[in-house]
Amino acid sequence: MTFANSTVVVTGASAGNGRATARAFAKRGARVALIARGEAGLKAAQEECLALGARQAIAVPCDMADAEAVDAAAERIRDELGPIDVWVNNAMVSVFARTWDIKASEFRRVVEVNLLGTVYGTLAALRQMRPRNSGVIVQIGSTLAYRGIPLQAPYCSTKHGIQGFVDSLRPELLRDCPGVKVTMVQLPAINTPQFSWVRTRLPRHPQPVPPIFQPEVTAEAVVWASEHTPRELNVTGRTGLIRMLNAVAPNALEWYLARTNIDAQQTDEPIDPAHWRDNLESPADADHDHGAHGIFDSQAHRFSPEVWARTHLPLLAGVAGVAALAVVAATSRK
Repeated sequence: MTFANSTVVVTGASAGNGRATARAFAKRGARVALIARGEAGLKAAQEECLALGARQAIAVPCDMADAEAVDAAAERIRDELGPIDVWVNNAMVSVFARTWDIKASEFRRVVEVNLLGTVYGTLAALRQMRPRNSGVIVQIGSTLAYRGIPLQAPYCSTKHGIQGFVDSLRPELLRDCPGVKVTMVQLPAINTPQFSWVRTRLPRHPQPVPPIFQPEVTAEAVVWASEHTPRELNVTGRTGLIRMLNAVAPNALEWYLARTNIDAQQTDEPIDPAHWRDNLESPADADHDHGAHGIFDSQAHRFSPEVWARTHLPLLAGVAGVAALAVVAATSRK
């Protein structure tokens, strides 16, 4: 798989899933544009992409909550790298707290970055893709797009909102410019730095709810989705299971979440609110690069069987066919 003639934009590219995704496209020779707020993270990501084989890599400082800045970033990318072929909407912020402990201004900020940032990024990409009737927009979603959990009301709200936005956009594209594709990659818990820089009012350090995966799993899923454009790609089978449980037994699922999920989203390590630095209003990687991984490497999986199976369907079909022929041959001999 190569993207040597493609211009790829990744938002939230200075750390976490965005950083790993930018690396993955760079390895395939793409021209990579990196959008984020953190200057140190952006610079390090740009250097990594060039070292890994990106044809070109530019760092574009931008707050995705600023629609005019997003448009200007897209125009700069077009001028410097050429027309945009793939746009990955990944930028996010979050607040970990009980709903009534979250300020209205904090809700607004999460919505502006996560939901409206996705909308602004999509609109900027469409301005370039629609006239050519060509391009792919990858939305980074979550299992939480289908089932909200405690302590993350703002984040869950935005992922639900992105899901509805994409559902409205798809039929419009199908009718008016079918060459432009939109796909959504639904993520499980990923080991990114966000759990060390979210705004939190919890007594203990936030953590992703196991099973946890490394951001490179996200990256490979995004690259595959950008080439094959499935409607959705679930990074684990747990997403489908949770959707089913939410459909058939929502009350039981809510009881389970109430009993287990608040503790499951915290480690045993207490935090000192006076020294906790979050990235809600300003980047946490402005003067220090945090890379792609968070602090949960020892618990994180580097492989998703579900993604492997989805991305190797021809191979699996071939193996199944050979096995079926072998069974038929054996039965005939008998």
